[in-house]
Amino acid sequence: MSKKQAEEAVAEHHDTEALLAVLDAADRMPGAGRLRARSYELLSLVPGSTVVDVGCGAGRAVAELAAHGVHAMGADPDPWMLAAARARWPAAEFRQAGAEELPFGDGSVRGYRADKVFHLLPEPERAVAEARRVLARGGRIVLTGQDWDALMIDSDDPELTRTIVHARADLLGSPRAARRYRNLLLDGGFAEVTVEVHTNVFTGPAMLPLATRLAEQARANGAVGRDRADGWLAEQRERAEADRFLVAVPFFVAAACA
Repeated sequence: MSKKQAEEAVAEHHDTEALLAVLDAADRMPGAGRLRARSYELLSLVPGSTVVDVGCGAGRAVAELAAHGVHAMGADPDPWMLAAARARWPAAEFRQAGAEELPFGDGSVRGYRADKVFHLLPEPERAVAEARRVLARGGRIVLTGQDWDALMIDSDDPELTRTIVHARADLLGSPRAARRYRNLLLDGGFAEVTVEVHTNVFTGPAMLPLATRLAEQARANGAVGRDRADGWLAEQRERAEADRFLVAVPFFVAAACA
């Protein structure tokens, strides 16, 4: 391995560690456990059947699904993330793969779950087609995720807040994929499609890191200048200290039959 490759590997490892910390924090948020439980319920789990969690990250859902008596497998394209998952859940099964190309045979799984995945994909339609391929007839698919264009943050400057939120959304492959879940599934040949929206509301300082990332990313991509980004973030910190901070995040949950 060259020096450059080694440096890139270290940087990738650090990026994964940062993402892992964000995912762990999200899993601890109020309502996160209930949302995962609802996704398992919508899968209509059959003991002994095979269920795949696509974009499994550190593997929490894989372990929780296995506790329901199914053969749960996780798939994720990030080798560093999979290493963390295997370390945390050594009894679970994980595969390195992206949502567009899964290492499973046609009709080989009974359940398919993807949580906070499709907004990262430039072509979520390809992932839906792949889900349709691997699911057995009558199998269940459940998609969950937030609409990144619809984050609601209370602020004295709503126009600036809108600019900052949209600037973050524009960095993603499909920031509005969640609101498209129903049509994506219908267009992909799925039946009995249902959609729910669960809005998580946060009023404590635990969500300040989200505001920080939004401001930093908006500044980095040139959507707002440093002074405006810093001023907006200072206001959010003051709100948190005065118990006037509020962020609302709508999560879409779609389910269907193959």
